[in-house]
Amino acid sequence: MNSRYQHSLELSARAEKSIPLGSQTFSKSRLCFPYGAAPLFIERGNGADVWDVDENKYIDFAGGLLAISLGYCDPDVNAAVIEQLNKGSIFSLPHRLETEVAEKLIELIPCAEMVRFGKNGTDATSASIRLARAITGREHVAICGYHGWQDWYIGSTTRHLGVPECVRELTHKFEYNKLDTLSQIFAEHPDQIAAVILEPMNVAWPEPDFLPGLRKLCDAHGALLIFDETITGFRYHLGGAQTLFGVTPDLAAFGKGMANGFPISAVVGKREYMCRMEDIFFSGTFGGDAIALAAANAVIDKMQRLDVPARLAERGQRLLDGLNALLKEINAPDWLGTAGHPSWSFLTVADSPNHSLWLLKSYLIQELCKRGILTLGSHNLNLAHTTEHIDFLLATYAEILPTLIKLDSAGKIEDSLDGEPIQPVFKVR
Repeated sequence: MNSRYQHSLELSARAEKSIPLGSQTFSKSRLCFPYGAAPLFIERGNGADVWDVDENKYIDFAGGLLAISLGYCDPDVNAAVIEQLNKGSIFSLPHRLETEVAEKLIELIPCAEMVRFGKNGTDATSASIRLARAITGREHVAICGYHGWQDWYIGSTTRHLGVPECVRELTHKFEYNKLDTLSQIFAEHPDQIAAVILEPMNVAWPEPDFLPGLRKLCDAHGALLIFDETITGFRYHLGGAQTLFGVTPDLAAFGKGMANGFPISAVVGKREYMCRMEDIFFSGTFGGDAIALAAANAVIDKMQRLDVPARLAERGQRLLDGLNALLKEINAPDWLGTAGHPSWSFLTVADSPNHSLWLLKSYLIQELCKRGILTLGSHNLNLAHTTEHIDFLLATYAEILPTLIKLDSAGKIEDSLDGEPIQPVFKVR
């Protein structure tokens, strides 16, 4: 047992007796971190830093799976939450904050004329799909990217156990930046596609004609265009990726960073469509949770005041520029690269001629953790990340990556692991 992670490993063994995989979230489980060579439980966080149960400190570039947009324990958000906590959270009638936050979203987001709240991204994307089906009277859906755990989406992945085959048959995948793959779906299912849903950007930047082309195809075939902005919203731009790229969808789903880690999501869209929310059933006891709404209210105010997306992009560009320069300097093989938006960028790792990407990433994560950096391979920036944090990460990459390349060439990655290799949950991107 690695003494650095002794308490993590002990708690993991205990947790798995009562919780499958010892975690409520696949992406936070031992599948995604090299078991025995990385922390498994976080105890607390502040700013850009977190501490595990063994009191090891890390600069956190995972950011609660992109939910942390301002930094852990942001004082302005915490103050708003504490103030509301002393007044109550859930009531027997709506709270004024529901209207106030909805109005702010309508002001910021191009497609937003009405708003309904949920608790997570899956709530918002699934409500959007149900709404689109009600509006169009159609059942089939075209998808691109990750959209949550509900049957309509997860049935299209390798994690489809328990999803009825008849449901799986209603969902069709198209490829990002390849309009012809969506055109083919429309051709194969004429007058059957209710909605096209996608992340407007994830790893790759959209080609100039891609998002406008999606808009035209949806209009031509009578399908609703839905942007899953669970990640891109309040990160790429205060108005979401739809503002950044100048393409307005019919509906959009927001979540993650809009409340700096407090659980809330939103379905926004054109009034003529959102009015049908009165007819479909999308309802939950905690949909109007005043604590999360108070957090979202404070986050939006602070993001507007400080133009947080611009700050994230600036610091992220420093990271991308530095990482690209480093890869060139060390003559990195083509299985190493970079991708993504500056505020959500990636050190990409592919299979090498000698090792799977899972072994390579396991070693990378292991060595980053040893040096006090927590990441799953992406750089999920928040306002608390400083230029010093960025420079430390770059210096750490400069130390680790040449060794990674040498070990790969020698076929010795597996021998250099201190724990078990990570495992894929399922491939999305």
